[in-house]
Amino acid sequence: MACSPLRPRFRRIAAATTRTKEEFRISDPRTNERIRVPEVRLVGPNGEQVGIVRIEAALRLAQEADLDLVEVAPSSKPPVVKIMDYGKFKYEAAQKAKETRRNQANTVLKEVRFRLKIEAHDYITKLKRAEGFLQAGDKVKAMILFRGREQSRPEQGVRLLRKFAEDVAEFGTVESNPTIDGRNMVMVVAPHKNKSEVKTEQNAQRTANREAARSAARGDSAPTDEAAPASAE
Repeated sequence: MACSPLRPRFRRIAAATTRTKEEFRISDPRTNERIRVPEVRLVGPNGEQVGIVRIEAALRLAQEADLDLVEVAPSSKPPVVKIMDYGKFKYEAAQKAKETRRNQANTVLKEVRFRLKIEAHDYITKLKRAEGFLQAGDKVKAMILFRGREQSRPEQGVRLLRKFAEDVAEFGTVESNPTIDGRNMVMVVAPHKNKSEVKTEQNAQRTANREAARSAARGDSAPTDEAAPASAE
């Protein structure tokens, strides 16, 4: 005799069970029947402190509220659990993590090269370039290329790099002091703000600009309060 197909309700339960097993990770907090301790410190769905209760009572309260019991502080004695919608909690946490990854940007090490006997206008050009890198949230590796006998005068290279550090102090601070690297001398300057902070500020500025433009547009289209000239009788 052939087995009858599962009813739709039981198919949904089986699919949900399979999905739960697939989605479960060791790093996930224990929930509901997976919390195997005699007593817990219970926090209600609105953050209210219920106190220490038996695990059976905590599970019953979660079921009555049609919510989940989630272990939020397993190392406490007794463990702290909270009644919440665990599916919604995981979704919101995933969205926050996604937004964080979207806003994150790796700091790039940009390079600016100098000669020991650099002309003033060349120095200004490289200084402006370095300031742009720092303002964008990137680190700057300032490098002096020594030629021939210039290697015997490292103190001049130190003076030049210190002057450079002073000139960009508004945008960054020295992370690595001048050091000899083969025939070169290098120094690393880190920006005051990382790329994530710069990006956040830029997004906020763009939003403010859009709001200002909308406000200006509404102001232009709004009727004026000036009284109409009286008609001559």
